[in-house]
Amino acid sequence: MYKIFIIMFVMILTTVVNSSAKGNGNMDNPFFKKYSTPLQTPPFKEIKFEHYQPAFEEGIKQHKLEVEKIINNSEEPSFENTIEALEKSGDLLTKVANVFFNLTSSNTNDAMQKLSSEMAPILAKHGDEISLDLRLFQRIKKIYEKREKLNLTIEQNTVLEKYYKDFVRSGAELNDTQKSELMKINEELSVLTIKVGQNILKETNNFELVIDNEKDLAGLPDNLIKSASETAKRKGKEGKWIFTLHAPSIFPFLTYSENRDLRKQILTAYANRGNNNNDFDNKKHLSRIAALRYKKANLLGYKTHADYVLEISMAKSPDKVFEFLDKLWTPALKMAKEEAAELQSMIKKEGKDFKLEACDWRYYAEKLKKEKFHLDDEMLRPYFKLENVIQGVFDVASKLYGLKFEKRNDIQIYHEDVTVFEVKESDGKHIGILYTDYFPRESKRGGAWMNAFRKQQKVGGKEVTPIICNVGNFSKPTEGQPALISFEEVNTLFHEFGHALHGLLSNSVYPTVSGTSVPRDFVELPSQVMENWASDPEVLKMYAKHYKTGEVMPDELIEKIQASSKYGQGFASTEYLAASYLDMNWHTLTTDQEQDALQFENTIAEKINLIPEILFRYRSTYFNHIFSGGYSSGYYSYIWAEVLDADAFEAFNETNIFDKNTAKLFRENILAKGGSEDPMVLYKKFRGAEPSVEPLLKKRGLE
Repeated sequence: MYKIFIIMFVMILTTVVNSSAKGNGNMDNPFFKKYSTPLQTPPFKEIKFEHYQPAFEEGIKQHKLEVEKIINNSEEPSFENTIEALEKSGDLLTKVANVFFNLTSSNTNDAMQKLSSEMAPILAKHGDEISLDLRLFQRIKKIYEKREKLNLTIEQNTVLEKYYKDFVRSGAELNDTQKSELMKINEELSVLTIKVGQNILKETNNFELVIDNEKDLAGLPDNLIKSASETAKRKGKEGKWIFTLHAPSIFPFLTYSENRDLRKQILTAYANRGNNNNDFDNKKHLSRIAALRYKKANLLGYKTHADYVLEISMAKSPDKVFEFLDKLWTPALKMAKEEAAELQSMIKKEGKDFKLEACDWRYYAEKLKKEKFHLDDEMLRPYFKLENVIQGVFDVASKLYGLKFEKRNDIQIYHEDVTVFEVKESDGKHIGILYTDYFPRESKRGGAWMNAFRKQQKVGGKEVTPIICNVGNFSKPTEGQPALISFEEVNTLFHEFGHALHGLLSNSVYPTVSGTSVPRDFVELPSQVMENWASDPEVLKMYAKHYKTGEVMPDELIEKIQASSKYGQGFASTEYLAASYLDMNWHTLTTDQEQDALQFENTIAEKINLIPEILFRYRSTYFNHIFSGGYSSGYYSYIWAEVLDADAFEAFNETNIFDKNTAKLFRENILAKGGSEDPMVLYKKFRGAEPSVEPLLKKRGLE
C-alpha cells in the first residue's frame, strides 16, 4: 500500500531524525507546483526548510480528501475505483516525504531532526486513520472476495491481496477500543524509533580520539594519518590528528594501530554508543520499542512481533529463521574459535602474554593475513580510486544489461559531494536518474543505503521514471590524493548499486510493488549478487587501476585476493550471525515487560556461546537496522539472500559472468518485477529451481 503507508515506508528505509518549522509562503513553495527542473528532479536549491511543514500539512489534507472521495464513491467497489484510485492518491504527501526523509538521513541538521520528531506522530496518526477506516476496508474486502471473477493481471492480483492483507495486519478488523490502543502504540513507536536513530548519530559524532604525539600513529597507513590531520585542522586542532567513530576512520585504526591502549579506547567508545547514561542513551528507548512491538503484535493476533513480520517474508516464521541461523552458526563459531587460537599464537610468538580481546582481532587478523597471503588491504587501496570503481560498476551494468550512465551537471544536488547520472538503455531511451553521495559527514548517518526520491510506476497509463540515490560513508580524498577506498568499501559500493538497479530497472504498473517493494529477505538478492562481480578477476581488470600509473592490477595481486577470499570468514560470519540472533530474540519476546537491555544482550551471548573476543556486529544500543530502520526480525535476511545470490551467480558461472541470456532472465524476472509476484516463483522463473545452500557454504568456506 505504497500511497497510504509511504510515510512510514520512507521512515523505515531511512534513519529519520527530528526538526521544527513554522512557515507560510505557500505561493513560492516548490512542493506545491510541478518541478520545472530537468526530468522533474527535486529543485534542491529552491527548497527551503520553511517549505516542509506547510507541504506536509497540505499533503495530509489533500490525501484525506482523496481517500474520502474513494470511500464515498456510490459505484460498486472495483479495482479501478478503489485500489487504483488509492495508488494515485497522496501525490503531494509522497513528494515532500521522499525529499524530507531522504535528507534527514543524508544531510540533516538540528532543525530537520526536530521537525522529523514533530511530524512522526502526526504522520503515524494519518496513516492509522486511513488503514483503520472500516468503510474503506469494506470496499477493499468486497473486491478481494470476488477477485477470482475479476480477470485481474498477476500484478493487479498481487496489489489487491497486499492491500487486503495490509489493512488486516494494520488492524482494520479490530474493535474501536483496540483501534484506539493500536493508534497510541503506533504514535509512541514513531517517536521512539526516530529518537534511537538520532541518538546513534549524535553519539557517533560526539566522540573524537585526539592524538598529539606522532609516536601514537605507529602502524597507521599514510592516507589515514593524512585524513586524521585534515579532520583535526577542520576542527581547529591543527598539528594534531583526530580519529572518529565513522567507518573510514575507526576500522582502519583498529586494523593497523600498534597502540593497543588506543585501539581499546576507540573500540570501547564505538561499542558503548547509546550506552553512556547520558541524554543520548538508548537502553530504555529500545526496551520500550520491543515491548510495544510485542503489544502491537499481540493485539493483532500474533504470538510475537517476529511472527507478525515474518508472515509476509520468504521465511514465513521465526522457527524457520532460527533453524536457518543454527545451520550456519555451528560451523561459523567453530571456525571463529580456530581463528582466535591462531591469533593468540601470533600474540605469543611476538613475546606478549595478554589474552586476545575484541580490540586486538582486526589488528592481528590483518598481520596474519599478510603473513599467510602476503596481502593486506593497503596494498589494494591504490588500485581502488573511487571514480574508477564507479566506472567499473557502470561497465558491469552496461555489459549485463546494455545500460549507459551519463553525468548530468545541470541537475540540482543537495550537497557538494553528490554526483548525478542519467541512466539510459543502449538505444538512448531514458530509464531514470541516479544520485551518488559517498563521503561521510556529520550531517549524514553511518552505513550505506539506497533509496528513492521517486519510484517507478505506470499507474493510469502515466509513465513515471525512477529517481534513485546511493549513499555511503567511504574514505574521502586527502590533500594531493584522490579518494582511495578499501576493498570492503568496493564491495559495499557494488552492493548498494545492486539495490539501485532494482529501483532503476523496475517495470511495474503500481508503486506498491515497484522496485525494492519486496519481502525483506528477498530485497538483498539484487544487491548481494552484484558483490560477486566486484571480486571477479575479469572485472577487477576492468576497473582496478593504480591511481598514479594507470597500471591494471597485476595477476599476482588478483590471485592473492582469490586465495584469501575465505580468510576471516569465521569472524565475519560469527559477528553477523550473533547480531541476527540478537534481533530475533528481541522480537520473539512474549511479554510487554521492558527488559534490562544489557542483561538481555548478555543472556543471548551466553545462550549462543558467543566468544568474548567477538562482539555482536551491532550491539542493541546502536542497532539502527532493527530499532530505527526497517529490519526488525529481518537482519537475518542478508545471509538468507546470500543463499539466493550464491546460487544465482552460479547461473552466470555455468556459462560466463556476462552471459546475455542469463542477464536477460535476471532482469526480466527479478529486477523488473519488484514485488508483483511471489519471490520464490520469480526466482524459479529465473533459475529453474529453488536455491541450494551449498554454494553459500562453499563461498564462505563453511562446508
